[in-house]
Amino acid sequence: MSKRPPKVPFVNLSLQHQPIQSQIAEAIRKIIEEGDFILGQALAEFETAFAAASGVKYGVGVACGTDAIALGLQACGINPGDEIIIPANTFIATAIAVIQAKAIPILVDCDPETALIDLTAASTAVTSKTKAIIPVHLYGQMVSPGQLLDFANRHDLIIFEDAAQAHLAHREGYRAGSIGKAAAFSFYPSKNLGSFGDGGMLITNDAELADKMRTLRNYGAPSKYLHTDIGTNSRLDNLQAAVLNVKLPYLEKWNRDRTAAAQYYDTLLEPLKHKGIVPIANHSNSGHIYHLYVIQITEKSSIDRNTLQEKLAQDGIQTGIHYPVPCHLQPAYQNLGNRGDFPHAEILCQQILSLPIYPGLSNTQIEDVVGAIALSLNC
Repeated sequence: MSKRPPKVPFVNLSLQHQPIQSQIAEAIRKIIEEGDFILGQALAEFETAFAAASGVKYGVGVACGTDAIALGLQACGINPGDEIIIPANTFIATAIAVIQAKAIPILVDCDPETALIDLTAASTAVTSKTKAIIPVHLYGQMVSPGQLLDFANRHDLIIFEDAAQAHLAHREGYRAGSIGKAAAFSFYPSKNLGSFGDGGMLITNDAELADKMRTLRNYGAPSKYLHTDIGTNSRLDNLQAAVLNVKLPYLEKWNRDRTAAAQYYDTLLEPLKHKGIVPIANHSNSGHIYHLYVIQITEKSSIDRNTLQEKLAQDGIQTGIHYPVPCHLQPAYQNLGNRGDFPHAEILCQQILSLPIYPGLSNTQIEDVVGAIALSLNC
């Protein structure tokens, strides 16, 4: 017996791919015919286009977002033993990348309303060894650029943005990736701009940093068989770049579709706030590009998060949790902190639930999701 498809899937990529399928097929066919697979024209074109769309001069494509951070920190001059401030409730890749760069991740708590890094808490974590801060633009909402720049100037730190979830997000006149020395993006398939596999990019306004990154991603070689740095093999291949080139012109519209869906969720969920269902706060207005739409099931709710998720699944509605375990409570990373060190992150991980959101999600589907939540609460 075949499995019944969900009434509302968590992600449906076919809705964005089907209308441009012929363009994607032609771009892939061209790469195959030309045999231009590695560090070729399609990659150079995408690097230039994505950097420009993000408001900076240079882009360097790599194999994944994690490499964009790890190699990017190395390109920024981060040395072994340097401390890097990161939020406790990010995806573990942020911490992994810092460790791969041989630096030390220093976790701080998050703002309980936005889930973004708490810069007041970050100030207390700065030591003489602190060299950088990695603000994570979580769920598609940027950390305040003004507050970040004030923080970095006050403590003389590098800003290295983790913008893996924030393609073309904007706030206070800045695009994601244009605030600090450099920024990392991921093109994992479910991202707002996703490839057909793994992929990532570092963007920057610093020409020397970009050159260093190109060397590091290609075995530490600025030219063939001349290895000036201890690098690695981490290159965004031309097939993925070709797909991303086709998709990039549609990204602004796809982001607007996500924002419209989020606004409809906000409207329908408003009556449920007094029942303990509270969306993560948006302090960016239209600049939030809603890679994820996340709610909190607070202590006021008649049921807990896990029960609500199970009830929605029974009704054919897929959801996610981003993220169920903060970095310092992961078994492999318990050296980063102890239970109770970052209470807001620890509470959030028990309460947050990501609802379906993607370009093409219909108002009827959103009504089905919110209706099922209300029914689960016995409203």
